[in-house]
Amino acid sequence: MPQQPCHITLTSPDATARMAAALAPLLRGGDVLLLAGGIGAGKTHFARALIQSLLPVPEDVPSPTFTLVQVYDTPEFEIWHSDLYRLSHPDEVVELGLPDAFESALCLVEWPDRLGDLAPLSALSLDFALDAAEETRQLTMNWTAPEWDSRLEGILDVVA
Repeated sequence: MPQQPCHITLTSPDATARMAAALAPLLRGGDVLLLAGGIGAGKTHFARALIQSLLPVPEDVPSPTFTLVQVYDTPEFEIWHSDLYRLSHPDEVVELGLPDAFESALCLVEWPDRLGDLAPLSALSLDFALDAAEETRQLTMNWTAPEWDSRLEGILDVVA
């Protein structure tokens, strides 16, 4: 377990995309990323960049705000990108099939507070916050699963 959260300043949309691309090769099926933050904080931009860096053939990666879930195929695993903003109860998460996807797909979950107690304990939490400087975001990463310690080692060096 990290001694303290990992804080990263993302100075531009390009820096956010670089962070996503640096994290992407460290991920695998069964990983869950909980993307928190207010509207416009950079969650979807981050998810879009991460997904595009994992796809074998580039394709459009729309926001799942209205579809709730978008699924992408990679040679190794499926990617589920979900936006739970419009959900009002965790039972709706079950209806979407997310708990089953958590077992084998890489799942990117925007508005993870809607999961309630369905959020996997092994998830990597990424909290995006607007900064006073234009286009700058503050990213705070938290995790409790010990495997993230070694998997994320050196990520700050890649992003800087």
